Amino acid sequence: MLPPPNSDLPPTDEDLLQAAYRYANSLTHNSQDAEDLVQEAWVCLWKKYGKVESRAVLFTAVRNLFVDQCRRGKLVQFDSLDHPTVSEMQSEFTEVAGVKGDLSGLLATLRASEREVLFLHYYQGHTAEEISGLLNQPRNTVLSLMHRAIAKLRVAEANSPLLQLSKKSLLLLLSLC
Repeated sequence: MLPPPNSDLPPTDEDLLQAAYRYANSLTHNSQDAEDLVQEAWVCLWKKYGKVESRAVLFTAVRNLFVDQCRRGKLVQFDSLDHPTVSEMQSEFTEVAGVKGDLSGLLATLRASEREVLFLHYYQGHTAEEISGLLNQPRNTVLSLMHRAIAKLRVAEANSPLLQLSKKSLLLLLSLC
């Protein structure tokens, strides 16, 4: 686990990699793409600076690579029609009491920017002001993204009678994305 943001202790490389992976996974919604993003960002930073200085630098590199790959159309997910697979996240959610249904499907209804803002707010604990600084967007845009994402999740929940989504399970959902 990463030390608190105001702590004097520097995070270890393993802590940085785990945090970057969770962040990349919230952007891509795919574990293999998230691993690739983190690895590429780490290697680029290591080659350029000889070290990875902080979580903010690594998160910025991951986000920039994600945007570059989206622009180039490299992040394309192929699903096999012959061998349908169960989502990796679905098995984790169905084991938790009180959480039913396809929650990974809920996350799929959100845009990457909405998942990113929810991840940074609920999981990383950043305020809207801090997120606006990280993403170089106005604070009101960040607040709008959070509001729309939560509204989309509530609509999706209302359309699925089997899904019982509480605030606690929403936090669990966001922590696993």
